[in-house]
Order: sequence, then C-alpha cells, then structure tokens
Amino acid sequence: MTVVLKNNYLTVQINSKGAELSSVKSNDGIEYIWQADPAVWNRHAPVLFPFVGRLKDDQFKVNGQAFPMGQHGFARDMDFTVVEQDVNHAILELTSNPTTLAKFPFEFTLRLHFTLTDHELVERYEVRNPSRDQELLFSIGGHPGFNLNLGDNQTGMDNSVLKIAPKQNFTQIPLQAPYIDPAHPVQFDAFQPLELSHELFKDDAIILELNQNQTTLMTENTTNDHGISFTVDDAPYLGIWSPYPASGDFICLEPWWGIADTVEFDGELKDKVGINQLAAGKEFNRQFSISFF
Repeated sequence: MTVVLKNNYLTVQINSKGAELSSVKSNDGIEYIWQADPAVWNRHAPVLFPFVGRLKDDQFKVNGQAFPMGQHGFARDMDFTVVEQDVNHAILELTSNPTTLAKFPFEFTLRLHFTLTDHELVERYEVRNPSRDQELLFSIGGHPGFNLNLGDNQTGMDNSVLKIAPKQNFTQIPLQAPYIDPAHPVQFDAFQPLELSHELFKDDAIILELNQNQTTLMTENTTNDHGISFTVDDAPYLGIWSPYPASGDFICLEPWWGIADTVEFDGELKDKVGINQLAAGKEFNRQFSISFF
C-alpha cells in the first residue's frame, strides 16, 4: 500500500512496507528521493529498528541468551498499519507480535509520523514501551537517500557539495567495517563544504558525533538551485553514506539514535554503545525535517 501526501508544492509517497519514504516529487516533476535501482542500492529511505548498523557476529544477547539479527534490524522489511491519514499527515504503526518477540524479546509500539507543510516534510519516530515491568532496549535511525541529479543541467555527485552547520570540527568515529572503532576518533572539518565524490565512501560511511546538538546539512550543485536541507535536533550520531564502488548519484543522510557494535563488544545488549533504555510505560520521540528546493 502507498500512502500519498500532497500540497501545492510537493507530492510525497510512503510505502506501508517498512513505512519507507519512497518519493518526494515537486509539482514540476523533480524527484528528490533515490528510486531504489537494484543494481546500485535497492532501497529509498529505510527505517532502522530495533538496531542501527551491524551487530558483532550478527547477534545480540539478553541475559546471556543469544539472538541472531541482521544489519539494521527488521522493521524495514515488515508491513506497517496506517492508523491515521489526511492530505498532509500520516501515521504508520508496527507493534510487537509473536514473530518479533521470537527474535527480539521486547514489547514495543513503533509509530512513524509524516507531516507535510509547504516545502518541508517532518518525519517523527515514536517508540512506546507497553510492558508493565520490562525495560525496552533499542536503537532507531533513518537512512533516506537523496538524488543529486536534480532539475536542468543535471550534475550528479561529482559536481555537488554538502554544507554542514554549525561550522565546526566534529568528532568522526572510524570504522573497522562493519564495526565502529570509537577508541581512535579523528577530526572532521565542517568549516568548508564537503566536496562529494564516490571515493569519499570507499571505507564505508562517514560517522559523526552530534552530541544531541541541532545540525543542518544542505546539498548544493554547481549548475542550478535545487537541493535539500536536512535538520536534526537531538541525534547523538549522523551517518553520511553512498555506495562504493557503485556509481549512483545520491547521498544518504542518516540520523541515528544508536550505532553499530564496537570491534570488541561482547554482545550483551544492555552494555551496547548508544543503546536506548526505555522504562515500562514510557515513550520516546525524536524527529528530523527535510526542506526541498
């Protein structure tokens, strides 16, 4: 099922499978979302839940019991229920069930809220813990892919830049792919625009620590005024990624409330770096906004 939001400027499509944003198209026909070419990357904007990134040995442990789990969890491949929709707003929901509990032993309700206002789309993650007595341990994140070939005189990645505000030095977490190596951080200079190229991603994603500070990223190209502005208020981490050596002209800007396992992690979930601990009966809400121009 496809959920459609629409106003005078944009038409947004959301697939109920994975609650995945699959299209944002301007009224003059510009498509801003990567269209999932299977030869390059076969997704648009998956939701990462209940894990972000790769787990050590593709498993996690709860009280010593091991549970197998693939990269980024299972929500991106499950069917969500549309619980509310009008022309500018939709809510899609996934709840724990016997299938999820067998591989992830926690009750949860996950809702994605999409709100379209003028040229801006806001995506909000709502996680509820319906348990009466068990803490919910989880990670969540976004993985939207944005086209860089936009409008007339299309330029692609090699003629595009990414600007980051605030202009500052960020801490970059290195990868010993597919795991993180936070013990050896490096400095990422955001005082100058980042000139995009496929070679930037030969070692996988660029991972920045945001420390819950508001951060805005903007794509620009050399031949027209089209791009996106992406703002996240309170994520601890952000991934910047495009496939290598594949040659798709798109970039993923990924706000993360959670992160891949460290190279030395032993797998006990309560000790995982970046894990969210949600008490019984409580609710977690985070969001990011995207402006299209």
